[in-house]
Amino acid sequence: MKRVFEVFGATLLGAGMLSALPSMAIADSCWDHNGSVMRLQAQGNQRWFYYEEPRQVLRNSGVRRGTLLFNGRKDGDWYVGTARRFSKYCPGDPQEYSVEGPVRRDQLQVTVRGRREVHRQCTPTGNWTNDTLVFTYLYKC
Repeated sequence: MKRVFEVFGATLLGAGMLSALPSMAIADSCWDHNGSVMRLQAQGNQRWFYYEEPRQVLRNSGVRRGTLLFNGRKDGDWYVGTARRFSKYCPGDPQEYSVEGPVRRDQLQVTVRGRREVHRQCTPTGNWTNDTLVFTYLYKC
């Protein structure tokens, strides 16, 4: 319940709304993504994947704990949203692109795919590539 208090605030608990909690999507779990530990947070259908423990190459690109990688929504067993690509050449200015994809049947993996323009040192090249981001459940944070 401590985490619920932190996410929704004292007014929710103080208002006697505990019976409403089971219908809300509350998530605070850690997931692997390419060797980085990510934190999934959810409120209703909204979803966010933040870096909890970014791997070294990403830290060199300005990614820190709390940096947002994905935001969007969950529609049934499907995620739709925006992903970010980070570069050491343009720290603080990630490239954003649309992604979507399925949640595995056991709910322990999310795979989203999108198409983004290739940049070379922060400059668009006119070439495009397909990206796949896979998030695999690790543990409750």
